Amino acid sequence: MKSRLADPERDAQRVAEIYRPYVAETLVSFEETPPGAAEMAERMRATLKWTPWLVAESDDGLVVGYAYASRHRDRPGYRWSVDISVYIEADWQRRGIGRALYAELLDILRRQGFVNVYAGIALPNPGSVGLHESLGMRLVGVYEKVGFKFGEWPDVAWYSMRLAEPLPNPTEPVPFPDLLESEG
Repeated sequence: MKSRLADPERDAQRVAEIYRPYVAETLVSFEETPPGAAEMAERMRATLKWTPWLVAESDDGLVVGYAYASRHRDRPGYRWSVDISVYIEADWQRRGIGRALYAELLDILRRQGFVNVYAGIALPNPGSVGLHESLGMRLVGVYEKVGFKFGEWPDVAWYSMRLAEPLPNPTEPVPFPDLLESEG
């Protein structure tokens, strides 16, 4: 298993395939219509302007999972905080792929200068809760019955991790493309 930076043109179709059952069959995502490859490529390109998007490949080169970070909120004061997500194809779950992708993702986010990481988890989801807690994330709150899907009103738990000490005059986070260029 290896991970690499996602390429929207090369990986969008496979990423959309991995995400599709999460949307169509579960409460994990509150989207109602699975995005196709073109929409996923657009999302990837937009995210990669600011934060990383990684994919995990099997030994034969098949993309079996992905993880990414995105802006926590759009207002400028939130620019030191990001949300993270990971999705693994069902047949490849519970093999440490999510943990490996997150470890690499968190390392990049630290180098970019982010301070806080958040993850929202639709409940119940003991596997995702366990993964996030094993990384050192802690529960900071629950939005009760915040979304509606499949005739249910699930809660969403919010987990947080501090990547760096919040300073009175923080250095600006480095956009992901600039980090790649500086680390050459």
